Amino acid sequence: MSWSTREVAELSGTTVKTVRYYHEIGLLEEPEREPNGYNKRYEVRHLTRLLQIKRLTGLGLSLAQVADLGTAGGGHPSVFQEIDAELAATVERIQGIRQELATLAQPGATPDVPTAFHGVAHRLRDNDRALLTIYAQLFTTESMAALSELLRANPHEALDEAFRDLPADADEATRQALAERMAPFVGANTSVTMEPRAATPRQAEAARNAVGQALQALYSSAQLDVLRRAHELSAGPSGGR
Repeated sequence: MSWSTREVAELSGTTVKTVRYYHEIGLLEEPEREPNGYNKRYEVRHLTRLLQIKRLTGLGLSLAQVADLGTAGGGHPSVFQEIDAELAATVERIQGIRQELATLAQPGATPDVPTAFHGVAHRLRDNDRALLTIYAQLFTTESMAALSELLRANPHEALDEAFRDLPADADEATRQALAERMAPFVGANTSVTMEPRAATPRQAEAARNAVGQALQALYSSAQLDVLRRAHELSAGPSGGR
């Protein structure tokens, strides 16, 4: 029993073009031709090889990896372990996406803040939301989770509103008074360490610089001055030196 190129392609669930390409790259043995020297006649071994290639590529192997395996396919467990690890990472990523989509589908959820902050999003203004979005890119998931928990556990809405409504031209006395109100809470917030999502010191430094630029762009000079004063006050007498 033998088949033409079209027939063997149909039987294996592929195309004539693919079969010919496998010949070109040496992945599929060329069959013998009919006496006329034109028509190819494919046998069972060719169909078996095509089905093997289809199965392996369906599992995620590249054609180069299939070629390395040969026809026996044994002695290369690392190839399958590597692909399994890649699939596990993909599954984890997809599960994370599904969890985030489920959160976004809930009433009151908003897409412009990281998922962990949906519970406090109603208290945030546009600049706060933008800063958290930048934070989520630059800092670790653990850092963001700790920051979210801190905001949930220690809401200071009146103080937050006073800071957000601070006029850009606020006078010295107003800035100092607000800084003194904020200092105890700023000190408590130091329990959260924001770790950069960085593999090298250079990347960590770039993350810190990006945060500095974001703060300057998103908050007024008066607000930044109040934050500086509050941090100095929370640190005690040595903080202003």
